[in-house]
Amino acid sequence: MTKIAVTEPSRLALVPFVSVANMMRLVHHIGLERVLTDLTAEIEADFRRWPSFDKTPRVASHSDVGVIELMPTSDGETYGFKYVNGHPKNAREGLQTVTAFGLLADVSTGYPVLLSEMTLLTALRTAATSAMAAKHLAPKGAQVMAMIGNGAQSEFQALALKAVCGITEVRLYDIDPAATAKCAANLAKSGLKVTPCTTAQKAIEGAQIITTCTADKQYATILSDNMVGAGVHVNAIGGDCPGKTELAPGILRRADIFVEYPPQTRVEGEIQQMPADHPVTELWQVITGATPGRTGAAQVTLFDGVGFAIEDFSALRYVRAAMQGTGLFEELDMVADPDDPRDLYGMLMRAR
Repeated sequence: MTKIAVTEPSRLALVPFVSVANMMRLVHHIGLERVLTDLTAEIEADFRRWPSFDKTPRVASHSDVGVIELMPTSDGETYGFKYVNGHPKNAREGLQTVTAFGLLADVSTGYPVLLSEMTLLTALRTAATSAMAAKHLAPKGAQVMAMIGNGAQSEFQALALKAVCGITEVRLYDIDPAATAKCAANLAKSGLKVTPCTTAQKAIEGAQIITTCTADKQYATILSDNMVGAGVHVNAIGGDCPGKTELAPGILRRADIFVEYPPQTRVEGEIQQMPADHPVTELWQVITGATPGRTGAAQVTLFDGVGFAIEDFSALRYVRAAMQGTGLFEELDMVADPDDPRDLYGMLMRAR
């Protein structure tokens, strides 16, 4: 075997990498509800400086069975992107519906500064974003949440609403009773009152916050118009690509709708069912106080959440800071580091 002579890489060439195993260790080291609370605050802080970010709809490659996407953004100092897929049929094959990884880079050099798993982190940041929306839009004192769709996201959603908004009860429904049983068992020691339900209608009884998070890639009616009463807040987070919705159009016509980035949400969110000029409010404007959110007790508010790159950016920056001093990461030699930056060829030849 040929011996390869390789010089020791510089610190800039070594990229911190957070694996799935280390992400789980980091979450347990900090505490799950603390992570959800911290992530909510981190995302909210970045929403408060929304104009500072580059913004573009995610770059999507659609197929008959799912979608693969890239989600980039930058605040001028740090660049970030996430690779993510969405394949609803995967669950039937014993695979994750969503998998993801992400990267941060230093804008001044272009060098990567973090590579991380984001399958778990996406679930955490999505729950944190839902909690942030509910914090600003749900009726004050809301205690009961309905969770429609009890898949991989459901427990994170419930715990984020508990940690950030003070929810005390979650009512569960899924078309698959096994999913509801799984969610109920996982939340049994969470401190929440957990109520499994046999229909969506039963699940929403008494709920001030309704979260829908279903996976099928189709125009679905998970909630019909008559199911959403006055004063309710809805987090609709299952729709995330063209041709995939959860709410009846009648709900959209009478709700005040809040979104992340309109050019993306009009293509992927619930409002893809509505005319292109249907009025919406950007959530960052509510968070900064530029625009009112909930203005009355009878108002129906709807967060049409599809997930946006700034949320991933916030989550990656949080992980980069939180992992310091823990040892819960590896260093990857993934950037070529020749002694002379102009002599990449020479570096290769000397490695023989």
